[in-house]
Amino acid sequence: MTADSIEFECELPDPPEKVWRALTVPDLLAAWMMPNDIKPEIGSRFAFAKADAPIECEILDAEPERLLRYSWRERPAPGNAADPLTSPLDSPTDSPMDSIVTFTLDRTVSGGTHLRIVHGGFARVATPAVAGAGCRLSLNAQNPRQAIAANTPRLVLRAA
Repeated sequence: MTADSIEFECELPDPPEKVWRALTVPDLLAAWMMPNDIKPEIGSRFAFAKADAPIECEILDAEPERLLRYSWRERPAPGNAADPLTSPLDSPTDSPMDSIVTFTLDRTVSGGTHLRIVHGGFARVATPAVAGAGCRLSLNAQNPRQAIAANTPRLVLRAA
């Protein structure tokens, strides 16, 4: 794990085909992330519909059932900038957040999926802001170095 990334790994009992669908079918992805219009083709652009401002993305790499990588470009909506009296000028809410999200799927011996999620490239952004910036991650209070997914893909794979 690098200093500018959050990583999460898990073993899922479902095969990579099903996990891939949960990551690339808009309704299934929306069930554990946000509404979106993803199309898993290299170069295609899509957005996550966030309440205060959309998150703009572009598919950088897509190998069905193996790898999905996309850019993540988050901008504060007009009027949602930080208060200069209470926040530093370079506050994460004022700054753009350009990062990369990578999902790696590997079939396990039992036919399930080893899923690795890396959201990286935001060295200037403080970790607590990143954890609440659409990643759906929360920090484990017992072990602050370990990130835990609040909504793991396991919750939606039944529908995939």
